[in-house]
Amino acid sequence: MTQRLNYYKLAPTLAKKFQEFSQTLAANEINKEMGSLIDIRASQLNGCAFCLDMHVKEAKINGERELRLHHIAVWRESALFSPRERAVLEWTEVVTNLPPHGVPDEIFNAVRKELSEQELSEITFRIVAINGWNRLAISFTNEPGSMDAAFGLDKAGLK
Repeated sequence: MTQRLNYYKLAPTLAKKFQEFSQTLAANEINKEMGSLIDIRASQLNGCAFCLDMHVKEAKINGERELRLHHIAVWRESALFSPRERAVLEWTEVVTNLPPHGVPDEIFNAVRKELSEQELSEITFRIVAINGWNRLAISFTNEPGSMDAAFGLDKAGLK
């Protein structure tokens, strides 16, 4: 699959600002702790092979256990995730696949039992960002693995 166009070159100011937004998100504590779960699960739900490939490699480089990476898709049935991580995964799913009438109170209240208002706000911005990256990569058919060397992802040892 060939990339349809290079949005970084065609809209460099917008791409740079969006990248800066994402880097700002990565700097706060909840996103350092849960960012990989958010990025991987949203990318799975959206069918974004490029982002899924990238974020699995990043997670492995950052020390995430391989079995947990395999279990993200089945997190409800897996015993490998804490209640806090489950809340983040639940929120990622509902914000990525917004129901017609918004997020149900039942889900919001369950997630709020595990996350502070600040944390919930910060991870929601992270979910917004990865959904945006997914849409760019899918729209312009970014090839999985094509940026590994540029992003240092070849260090993951995954081919």
